[in-house]
Amino acid sequence: MAETRGGKPISGSQRPTGGDKAFGGKKQYFRRKKICRFCVEKIDDINYKDMRVLSAFISERGKITPRRISGVCAPHQRRLSEAIKQARNIALLPFAGLAG
Repeated sequence: MAETRGGKPISGSQRPTGGDKAFGGKKQYFRRKKICRFCVEKIDDINYKDMRVLSAFISERGKITPRRISGVCAPHQRRLSEAIKQARNIALLPFAGLAG
C-alpha cells in the first residue's frame, strides 16, 4: 500500500526519516564557542618559518583547516593562510598529501 499525502502518492525521498524524533526529549548538545589561539596569545605576525604553529593548521592531506573547524578569527586566518602558502612555495610544507 503506497503512502499518500493529500491524495497523491509520495516518493521515497519525500518520506519522513524519523530525524525529527531525535530532538524530542533529549537536551541539545552545547557547543563551546571557539576562541582564536593567536588572539589569546597576542601573536600579531605569523611567521612562515614557524613549522610547529603552521602544521597545527594543516590536515593530513595537506589542506588548510577552515576557520569553522580551527576556531581562528578572520584576520588571523588570512595571515595564517598566507604564511602556509609562503611555506609551501619554499618547500617547508607539502602542497598536498599522498594521493589515494
